[in-house]
Formats: sequence, C-alpha cells, structure tokens
Amino acid sequence: MPTAGLAVAGSAAESATNDAVAAEGPRDVADGQDPDDESAVEPAPVLTTPTLGEVLLAIEELWPSSLAESWDAVGPVVGRPERPVRRIMFAVDPTLEVIADAVSRGTDLLVTHHPLLLKSVNSVAATGFKGEAVHLLIESGCALVTAHTNADSALGGVSDVLADILGVTDTKPLAPSSAGLPEEGIGRVGMLPEPMLLQEFASRVFSALPSVAGGVRVAGERAGIVQKVAVCGGAGDSLFDAVRDSEADVYVTADLRHHPASEAREASLNGKPYLIDVSHFASEWLWLPSAADALVNVLHDLGHSVEAEVSKINSDPWDFILTP
Repeated sequence: MPTAGLAVAGSAAESATNDAVAAEGPRDVADGQDPDDESAVEPAPVLTTPTLGEVLLAIEELWPSSLAESWDAVGPVVGRPERPVRRIMFAVDPTLEVIADAVSRGTDLLVTHHPLLLKSVNSVAATGFKGEAVHLLIESGCALVTAHTNADSALGGVSDVLADILGVTDTKPLAPSSAGLPEEGIGRVGMLPEPMLLQEFASRVFSALPSVAGGVRVAGERAGIVQKVAVCGGAGDSLFDAVRDSEADVYVTADLRHHPASEAREASLNGKPYLIDVSHFASEWLWLPSAADALVNVLHDLGHSVEAEVSKINSDPWDFILTP
C-alpha cells in the first residue's frame, strides 16, 4: 500500500539557529549598513507548538464544517483544547487497531476521515468497541477529530485528490455545495487530456490505489472510449443522476450496490457512463498524504511546528477475495 513519509514543519537546523540568535542577543550593525534598511536579513521566526484549539482552527480553514452534509458528524470527538499537539496522524477509519497504533507512536491528535460516533449512542462504556476506543483515546491523551463530508466537498479534498491522481483536469463538482465556493461540493467531473480505452483507464485506476482484497470492478466495453470522467471518493451511487446529467463517459466510485448499478446500466445511453467500482477505503486513503501536508503547511504559516504522518494500517474490512 502506498505510504506517506513523515511531514515535519521546520527543521532541527533552523531551530538551533534560532536558539543561537536568541542567546547572542542583537548584533552590532556592520560598518556602513543602515540600521533602518528593510532589506537586511532577519532571523527566521521561532515556531511554537500549537494547542489542540489552534489546530482545530487550521482544520476549519482547510475543511470548513459548514461543507458537511446535514446527516454527518464532523469536528472534535475527544480532546482538551488547551492540550499541546506535537504529533498528528491521519487515517481513514478510527478502528481500535488504528487508535492503538497512533497511541503507541506518541500521537497527540488522530484525524480520521470516517466518524467514530456517526450514530447516536447512549453509552461509551468500555464494554463495547466504540467505548473502548473512546477510553483508549482519553486515557492516552490522544485527541480525535473527524473530517468527513466537509473534506469530501472542500477544495483539495478527497475527490479533488482522486481526480488529480487519475489525470482528470478542469474539474467541477457533481453536486455543488450550497455553503461553499462554486468549486466545492460532492464528487468531481472533468476531462482526461486525451481519450483512452476503458480498459486502459481502469488499469490506471487500479495502479493508483493502495492494494486491497476487493480489487477493481468494471462495467462496460473494454474497448470503449473514455475522456470525460466523473469521480466520487467513498460511496457514490446516490450521485447517478448528476453523473448522467454531466454526460461523463465513466464514473469512478466505491460501494456500488447491485440495484443502483443495474439500474444505472439500464438507463445508460450507448452504454455510458461506464462504471468503475473501487474499494471505499482505497478511494479515500489517497487523500491522506495531501491532507497531512496541507495541515502542516497551514500551521507553519500560523507560526506553529508539528509532525504529521499517515497511518500505515490497512483498515479495509476485507481480507481476501475468490474469483472464477
């Protein structure tokens, strides 16, 4: 499975330099140098460790909660706003394995795409796996934040990253958000630079995704020509009407159920849109490295230093597949 390396804001060398400058105090102005000369080089600012509250402001800037669907549950799940955050981990799912791994690595904040508590609960007792997850996070001092459909809709979000990796350009939302910019919303549709055979494009999709048991399923003629591409990271069979209206040649998404997929094929025009069904986990994992880099960069711009990494745990629920 593709993995993202550790993203670090700032460097040890910069920190040492800043410490040395602070210890020495102001230096004498060189002979002939104007002390008011604005072009004089100033030492780089010292970056500070942010609190969880400050990180939440950066997350809100990147993936505004206003972009979340009405049924969704996004934002902080556990964590004290005043606690310092030095190390952040990104993952698709807040499974017990992911949480335990994050804790073992000294993570202060776990950011997951999928919510831990999407549906209402009456208890978080540690007798169940969700309660155990909550207890493990709190007892270990690890905060949890969800960026779900807000990260799907936002610029640079899940579907933007998926489209970009597949070489799809000039994108626009399949379902524009009423609360965001014109470029924001669920799903994306755009163009490939050149037409491709469906089989070739499906191979590109397969090669781009992390390895999971389910593989990639394709509905359509192998020699069919595709250029206009619709994508939706995660489950996207609710967008079939928008996909048809966009006149896309092929639709890449996850979790296509039998009846919606069958009806989409029956309603197709000359066999299009073709369908490419991928792993839910895999389609959303691609966003994680980009998200980690984006958060580090925003925090750096705000004067903060953090480490961010992507979980290496494969939380796809399937272990193997049998084929004819």
